[in-house]
Amino acid sequence: MKKSFEERLNAILPEITSDMFLSRRTAAGEIPFHVFDYPADLELKVREHIQFMGKRIANHHQNIRLIHINLFDLMIGYLRDRGNLEKAFDLEAAKGSSELWKALSASVKAERFVKIIDEKFKLKEANLIFINGVGTIWPWVRAHSLLNNLQSITGDISVVMFYPGKYNGQSFRLFDKVDGDNYYRAFRLIPE
Repeated sequence: MKKSFEERLNAILPEITSDMFLSRRTAAGEIPFHVFDYPADLELKVREHIQFMGKRIANHHQNIRLIHINLFDLMIGYLRDRGNLEKAFDLEAAKGSSELWKALSASVKAERFVKIIDEKFKLKEANLIFINGVGTIWPWVRAHSLLNNLQSITGDISVVMFYPGKYNGQSFRLFDKVDGDNYYRAFRLIPE
């Protein structure tokens, strides 16, 4: 029987707080990356639930050292730190979104994002990482590319990416409209 969105959402916390999940390494030695896919129109509900889970983990699971990475906040912080945030706003107002996209495409790539993540967060101190905001930084950084690049710095740390769209265990479909043309292998966190 197919699970409802609410059932899937409520199943996340028990799954990710289990000892088995936190120490998971498959027999094939695959990276412990997981994707929770959801309808994009439920983004706000997912954000609220991520906050709820973060508080719950902090208060009731001392064995879990969670790092939460919001990709949009990371991108804004990166632009601000480099003195480019106001310039980006001005460029978009003056020349439109397509010019902003071109200007940022050269400097905001998955490889650079992973380097920023590695510098900003003490990932080796974590045993669980949440990543959200994938839809807010598209098309600059794509999910499969980010995950591919993260593998080198996360090691055995369990990673959960919250993905607004469809993930079938091999490919991503952002907002359930934009097909990904790249293969990526992660575990689907809570299947329907």
